[in-house]
Amino acid sequence: MDLQTVQDKIEIAELIYRYARAVDTKNWELLTNVFTEDAHLDYSAVGYPAGSRDQVLTLLTQALGQVPMTQHFVTNVEVELDGDTANVRAMFYNPMQLPGAAEMTYCGGNYHHEVVRTADGWKSARVTEENLWFSNHPAKSPA
Repeated sequence: MDLQTVQDKIEIAELIYRYARAVDTKNWELLTNVFTEDAHLDYSAVGYPAGSRDQVLTLLTQALGQVPMTQHFVTNVEVELDGDTANVRAMFYNPMQLPGAAEMTYCGGNYHHEVVRTADGWKSARVTEENLWFSNHPAKSPA
């Protein structure tokens, strides 16, 4: 592996970590800058319609702005580099305190990013959240 490949993989991993930090700190400007202007975001696994960066982030910032606490642990970042593009798979574990919930809620899964090298560094052009499990999710509680 040459030095440029190592550097690219580190920068891409940092992009994924920045993505998680932006969500957890509710830094919406930072979150917006993780993505290209024409990015496609797909969080349909958790009930949001897939769409353009600005459409989906508008919905997410409104919803997440009401969530008292999230903390995304992102690990096992795998980068398949191909020149100025890459496919990324990263596992996540997310404990969160949902509004009005007495107990913590937990979820885990994978993020799938398609990233591109831009003049401003690596950015995500597409993300798909793959939720594999939820625990203590209020919407899934017995009636």
